[in-house]
Amino acid sequence: MMLAAFSWVAFDRGGVLALVFLGLTLLGVRDTRQSRHSVLRNYPVIGHLRFLLEYIRPEMRQYFIEGDNEAAPFSRQQRSLVYQRAKGEPDKRPFGTQIDVQAIGYEWINHSMHPTTLPSHDFRITVGADRAQPYSASIFNISAMSFGALSANAVLALNEGARRGGFAHDTGEGSISRHHRVHGGDLIWEIGSGYFGCREADGSFSEARFAENARLPQVKMVELKLSQGAKPGHGGVLPGPKVTPEIAEARGVPVGVDCVSPASHSAFSTPIELLRFIERLRELSGGKPTGFKLCIGHPWEWFAIAKAMLETGIVPDFIVVDGAEGGTGAAPLEFTDHVGAPLQEGLLLVHNTLVGLNLRERVRIGCAGKVISAFDIARAMALGADWCNSARGFMFALGCIQAHSCHTGNCPTGVTTQDPLRQRALDVPTKSQRVFNYHQQTLHALKELVQAAGLNHPNEITAAHIVRRHPSRA
Repeated sequence: MMLAAFSWVAFDRGGVLALVFLGLTLLGVRDTRQSRHSVLRNYPVIGHLRFLLEYIRPEMRQYFIEGDNEAAPFSRQQRSLVYQRAKGEPDKRPFGTQIDVQAIGYEWINHSMHPTTLPSHDFRITVGADRAQPYSASIFNISAMSFGALSANAVLALNEGARRGGFAHDTGEGSISRHHRVHGGDLIWEIGSGYFGCREADGSFSEARFAENARLPQVKMVELKLSQGAKPGHGGVLPGPKVTPEIAEARGVPVGVDCVSPASHSAFSTPIELLRFIERLRELSGGKPTGFKLCIGHPWEWFAIAKAMLETGIVPDFIVVDGAEGGTGAAPLEFTDHVGAPLQEGLLLVHNTLVGLNLRERVRIGCAGKVISAFDIARAMALGADWCNSARGFMFALGCIQAHSCHTGNCPTGVTTQDPLRQRALDVPTKSQRVFNYHQQTLHALKELVQAAGLNHPNEITAAHIVRRHPSRA
């Protein structure tokens, strides 16, 4: 009798363990087959710990899920906002403002007692109005992120979201890959110092290869990158082992050989040569809007470019000001934290210079640098921007959780990896919908801000509409 009872207990315990094992197995299979959560596809079963902590308390989400690696808690709030909008969830919050309105540096937009009512949130501006192929651009677009830095699935999802929403997708200096072409979304082709996609075997610029890509109907504008906000004045190297056949095809470089992006351009060396090069690119592209991107460094170097515009009569169709707060997958710490002008200072300098030279009406200004929310867009436009680009926001929409493993190839959500198994976790149809949602909901929120201010278009926002509390000088 005792032996029978012991056997039954042992069997019962074994049966429970078997049921638990079966349940976890079935859960793991379900996790790998679902498309909503990239983390669960790459980390079946154990990935639920993240969502469990999120469910228990917001405070635990802040410190255990979202991490405590950001200098300002507001960036965590912004990421949460992007997730909500990308997933189509309500972004309304109870208990009033979540930031200290008494804090130094608090900003707000003045509202009007006579708010307006606008029919649409599809705010657009025309770039290169007097060119052969002007472009009607959304005022909110995807900032430069290269294929190679991003996975193929991330590029596919971003471009499909851009196509659906009618906004632009900047290729980054990694050029136009096959993945950019699949869905046909509007492209801004960025050309860096490596001339990827338009280079000769020795790394010099190739007019023939440039014209071939620039004349693609999908390419709407051409952007020459002078410097990048995340690491201005610093070149880059993609190690040979990371140069896959797909990356080599897009960039026009040999497979398995170090892909070098120099710190400076070889096609020009003076401001006048720069402007003549831009004019040549515009001609080769068939008259598409052509401009350049830079992070402001020495002010006198920017002034020299502006002076060259007056001397030559050649002006870019647009200038994108990249703030030093912009991100990247890999950059030296000192460059990330202490090189280049922040967006607000750089943007204001470029805008005021063009106004002073009576060139502002001829040159559109874009900007990038931690632009995530509708208020970020409003603030940038108050300082002189015509449109804003966002990289970080759209990465959050893809599912980025800021694991800070971009440079390792081990991205847990498949956003910044070339590992086929890891990037498979990023489901293109699901994430492209989130990219579309984020763009639409952010512009809808911007429309509400514009209406509250009593205006009819974001381009009417001026510095007089934005107020910032400064420390007392008493």
